[in-house]
Amino acid sequence: MVHDSSDNPDDRARKPPPAAASDAPPERLAAPDVDPAAAGGDDEDDALLPDILEESGAVGEGPLATGHEAIERAVRLAPTSPGVYRMLNASADVLYVGKAKNVKKRLSSYARQSAPLPARILRMIAATVTVEIVSTTTETEALLLEANLIKQLRPRFNVQLRDDKSFPYILITGDHWAPQILKHRGAQTRPGRYFGPFASAGAVNRTITALQRAFLIRSCTDSFFESRTRPCLLHQIRRCAGPCTREIDFGGYSTLVREASDFLSGKSHAVKQELAGEMEKASNELEFERAALYRDRLAALSAIQSQQGINPRTVEEADVFAIHQEGGFSCVEVFFFRTGQNWGNRAYFPRAEKSFTPEEVLGSFLAQFYDDKPPPKNILLSHEIEESELLANALSIKAGHKVEVTAPKRGEKKELVAHALTNAREALGRKLADTATQSRLLEAMATTLNLPHVPKRIEVYDNSHIQGTNAVGAMIVAGPDGFVKNQYRKFNIKSEGITPGDDFAMMREVLERRFKRLINPSEDTATKAKDDDFPQWPDLVIIDGGRGQLNAVREIFANLGLTQVSLMSVAKGPDRDAGRETLFMPEREAIKLEPRDPVLYFIQRLRDEAHRFVIGSHRKLRKKDIREAGLQEIPGIGPSRKRALLHHFGTLKEIERASIADLGKVPGVSAESARRIFEYFHPQPG
Repeated sequence: MVHDSSDNPDDRARKPPPAAASDAPPERLAAPDVDPAAAGGDDEDDALLPDILEESGAVGEGPLATGHEAIERAVRLAPTSPGVYRMLNASADVLYVGKAKNVKKRLSSYARQSAPLPARILRMIAATVTVEIVSTTTETEALLLEANLIKQLRPRFNVQLRDDKSFPYILITGDHWAPQILKHRGAQTRPGRYFGPFASAGAVNRTITALQRAFLIRSCTDSFFESRTRPCLLHQIRRCAGPCTREIDFGGYSTLVREASDFLSGKSHAVKQELAGEMEKASNELEFERAALYRDRLAALSAIQSQQGINPRTVEEADVFAIHQEGGFSCVEVFFFRTGQNWGNRAYFPRAEKSFTPEEVLGSFLAQFYDDKPPPKNILLSHEIEESELLANALSIKAGHKVEVTAPKRGEKKELVAHALTNAREALGRKLADTATQSRLLEAMATTLNLPHVPKRIEVYDNSHIQGTNAVGAMIVAGPDGFVKNQYRKFNIKSEGITPGDDFAMMREVLERRFKRLINPSEDTATKAKDDDFPQWPDLVIIDGGRGQLNAVREIFANLGLTQVSLMSVAKGPDRDAGRETLFMPEREAIKLEPRDPVLYFIQRLRDEAHRFVIGSHRKLRKKDIREAGLQEIPGIGPSRKRALLHHFGTLKEIERASIADLGKVPGVSAESARRIFEYFHPQPG
């Protein structure tokens, strides 16, 4: 979908009406001293496979008659108009959120004791002690409010969309005479044209790189652009036209921007014809270098379209949804088609009980999926859903254009759905296989380490600093589905009394901040813990180090009164050789596993992931300090050399990127000074 930033982006994040605002849980903000951090840069990760919600088993806190009585009380006061109802248990936890055209009639169907209902519904009724109702003007408004509340409250008996990350877009800016092309997430408030959504950051990055080759549009920031006195490396390798130093005039650059916008808007055939014509014209005029430039741009455009795989011939704008169920799990595969091009796909694994049919899961999934996203003109489904017309009307009102929701029976649209269904089947198969492998590793770890039970949550801690500066601690989390990156945390070391380089004191601060928050949770943390399927308390804590580090952490745990968490430290082998690590656990002899033991390899992966994450967090802090301090902190580099460096490279960022050889070419900078400058920007953390 293509749109300008003037399209009122706030309308895309639908919020409930004021009547429901007071019932929503408090906003879940990160604790001020525990910063959520993206673990893998911009890489997208598959959603976790949810726990199977069994149909049998006592979930209700009271007898079925008590639940019927609570619902009957609500029926007497319920309106006959559209609305949304919420069923709550004795702890005021929301069990279920539903909508209805006639709320009174819908609740009455739950209140009839003789009515044959599925076991899932009976357990929900048995747990219900209160029913809350919000009236809406129309059934369409009820549908949108229901989806919004399900995403906020995550009720136990609803289908839940998981891992709902925001999608990246390509932005061609409109607030500079030489527009910039970049990847964008979040609110679309910056002037310019937005193209998307793309399924992943990787798809956006690949497309932007190819577009730079094809249209030579700059990707640098405005500050970098304004500081240039000579073209940068991207111009030298023909990925930028060089507007910063007027290598191209305003009219020529505007033409490149228009061609890029046309290509992303679906006019790819016209753009390629225009470039082919210019190439032929240049060739006829014997300007072979210019003809070669057009040839390379055409090749870059072909590369974009080949990377996009299946491209529809007759479908210009659509999202394709296909669902596959197996082993009690559901997978929804989503393909995005915009301007006749495939902009990627993503697999989702919604949380739902086994009794839900594919149609029920897909219908609830769609309403939640578009709660905060602009819908396309066509939504193609693998299964007919009961409320497709209602959903289409709701999305049409929200988008401001007609939206069709269909399950095609023939033609190219049917082929697209079949292709998505194949991908859904394969994605669920891979996820089930990966989960089974991870489960076997966790079981083997529990046996090898003699843990009281198979761990569901493992936390690994590590610190990073350079001579005590920019000290940061980090926690990574793993479970039955592998690394749980949305649970990663970094801890900026704040204590002023810590001696620089004191790893024990840094670890103490990190662990105390982490576990004090669990022991005495704030209101928002407690609410989140109730709603999350993944446990908040770790079963096993792993730290990097030997017996000394282990004993120090044991003392910290003893002071906090922690007895239910298993603890282990991992000491590197001689010469830091992987495969020769020693494992230490309280009141046990040191453990040495065979180098090829799968459990040892698994522990190495956990430790290495923690090290990777903490080093990345440390480097971000250091780069921020370097940019704030400029060149003032480099020892032995005086004002004259600093001026020479800035005149030669233009910006601090370019100095940071430079190699030792490039630094040595600056007048007045010796080989030793170049090495010192390079090591300042590229230190080895400890």
